[in-house]
Amino acid sequence: MRGEGHEEHGERNAHPGHPPPHSHGYSHSHSHSHPRRPLLLAAGLLSLLLALLLGTATPASAHAALRGTDPGDGVVLKRAPRHVTLTFTESVGLLTDSFRVYDPENRRLRTGEAEHASGRSDTARVTLPARLGTGTYTVAWRVVSADSHPVSGALTFSVGKRTATAVTVTDPAENRTTTRLYDIARYLAYLSVALLLGTAAFVAYCRPPTRSHLRPLLHTGGWTLLASTLALFLLRGPYEEGTSPARALAPSSLTRTATTRPGELLLARLALLLLVAACALALSRWRRRIPRRAVLATGATLAVALALTWAAAEHASAGLQVPLAVASATLHLLAMAAWLGGLTALLLTLRRTPPAPVPDPPVGSPDPAPLPARVVTRFSRLAFVSVTVLVVTGVYQSWRGLGSWQALGDTTYGRVLLAKLAAVTLLLAAAAWSRRWIENRRHHDHDHDHGHDHGHGDLSDLRHHHPHLRRSVLVEVALGVVVLVLTTLLTGTLPGRAAAEAAESATDATGVTATTGIPVASVTTIPFDVGTPGGHGKVQITLDPGRVGANSVQAVVYGPDGGLSSVPELRVTLTLPAQRIGPLDTKVTDRGGYWAADSFDLPIPGTWTMKVTVRVSEVDQVTVSRTLRVGR
Repeated sequence: MRGEGHEEHGERNAHPGHPPPHSHGYSHSHSHSHPRRPLLLAAGLLSLLLALLLGTATPASAHAALRGTDPGDGVVLKRAPRHVTLTFTESVGLLTDSFRVYDPENRRLRTGEAEHASGRSDTARVTLPARLGTGTYTVAWRVVSADSHPVSGALTFSVGKRTATAVTVTDPAENRTTTRLYDIARYLAYLSVALLLGTAAFVAYCRPPTRSHLRPLLHTGGWTLLASTLALFLLRGPYEEGTSPARALAPSSLTRTATTRPGELLLARLALLLLVAACALALSRWRRRIPRRAVLATGATLAVALALTWAAAEHASAGLQVPLAVASATLHLLAMAAWLGGLTALLLTLRRTPPAPVPDPPVGSPDPAPLPARVVTRFSRLAFVSVTVLVVTGVYQSWRGLGSWQALGDTTYGRVLLAKLAAVTLLLAAAAWSRRWIENRRHHDHDHDHGHDHGHGDLSDLRHHHPHLRRSVLVEVALGVVVLVLTTLLTGTLPGRAAAEAAESATDATGVTATTGIPVASVTTIPFDVGTPGGHGKVQITLDPGRVGANSVQAVVYGPDGGLSSVPELRVTLTLPAQRIGPLDTKVTDRGGYWAADSFDLPIPGTWTMKVTVRVSEVDQVTVSRTLRVGR
């Protein structure tokens, strides 16, 4: 009871306008109480985050994968089509310049406005001119997936016969400067919401005796979140359109962003942050008049609302079980913020408390206040609940995003997820060590208090022991930053389930097209990613005629911007597992811009496995595969 009374006294004195008496006892020579330390630590965390970002960031992978096209990529048509229709694995948004169509002479054609086919939101369609001449046409496209990320690509089709084309899509698939700035703002938003909500949770639940040292952390988190959200809104238009950051303030860009779901959610986040600021101001002026329960209820409501502005705009907003996925993502973000942001607040609190009594304090100044052990014990409980929520929601989100165990190693999403799991495992190990230390100290102090009959119970002094805990917490904070980086990378990576759906749909069977009634060659498009910046793209392999017997083979490599890419080595083999035939090497050779083999024999029909090995540098290569049905 005595401990509780002391705690309430400390809380009343923690009012911003009335610092507790024991907070005045530090001189500037003691680094633990320097008012700039929290800001310096927050700046250090921001610097570490940016360093990790700039060292690992690559253009965000699209989340809506292309399921199919009509006409098919690379086909030869007897008659000119009237439309080009794209089908995706999830709903997509259209831009004013979603389609650009070029004729064989590299002249851009006038087309109709982009629209959804038959009212289906997972399609994009454009009307072509009435009369198209003979030759090969190039279609460049760009849309925005339901989870707010733009996706772009290109395809070709030929009318009558294939012809050499001089088309180069001059407009880039994305502006690297815009993408980098947008990604930095996303990372900062994740970090700052963790600092803001986690510090608030630490203050509300753990109740440290003094709180003035945590105000700079709250201010840093709040202002950084406000600035990053504003930057995301301004950059949203150029990010979707793949244009320069100079377009950020264009009225047309801002107007369009404000009418899209991602833009509306960003505006909602800005409004919520202003409401948070207003509530904080009211609390600082009339704290004693506002019931504690009302403060906690208001804070919890605002925290959930803020988390929803992320969940409703990322992976959870599209695909399977959207309502459950949004709820899971919201809880995941809140638990992450409470754990990692609370860790940072605990670290600052431990830094403020001296590891031992200050020798020879100035005459008349009180001893520095010890840190009650129950503050750390309460955070241990908060961390345990947060980790439990993270595990449950993380397992669900991993299942939803992956779709299969194979995707763990075969997709970029799976590999980033494995890296995150490794970082979380290390973080849990550090947290478990801290928890064991706390329990041991609590039992030791309990026995010590009973032996000396001091009666202080859970107000035991950590000053002689917490340097070990402080180092452990510092390790946890550093690992937490890595987890945040990997989490943000996951939100910018194509989920394994979507990649598998796109791959399955992209497997082209040889046969007769319904549109033209003439046989077409077998065209298979296989995405690849070696895991390095700029090391992803797709390979388009054409088997002509794609039936049993002699075939010609052509392979074209497209880079991350959708344009043709030159690689030092490419190998294509086919295997028929059911008959234990192969692998048969097509022996394609570099023909200057594409790879080809004039004759390759497919002996019998069946479902073959095509494996493509792409080497993009001296040391970076990857092998990807796709099934291929071969008829007679």
